[in-house]
Amino acid sequence: MRIACPFCGEREVGEFSYLGDASPKRPRYTVDDGSDPAALEEAFYDYVYLRDNVAGTMREYWYHGGGCRSWLIAERDTRTHEFKSVQAAPGAGASRAALPGE
Repeated sequence: MRIACPFCGEREVGEFSYLGDASPKRPRYTVDDGSDPAALEEAFYDYVYLRDNVAGTMREYWYHGGGCRSWLIAERDTRTHEFKSVQAAPGAGASRAALPGE
């Protein structure tokens, strides 16, 4: 398998680490909003441990540790392992703007 990194070009999959499904959204947690602690705990449990086993195209996080060290979001067909698109994850790695002095 090869992945087309938007910064480094096409590379062997061994340069990348797979994190998982990029679609779950972290639950909002604030102490002062009056939320039920049990409901918050259940929402975080679902966020951390429960994932769909999609047969088809899904968005996934990949880390290019053997190259530009950027987090990427890839659309991949889980049946054929074909990568449909790869883009930089927002605010991570090489996709973020350089800070002054960097």
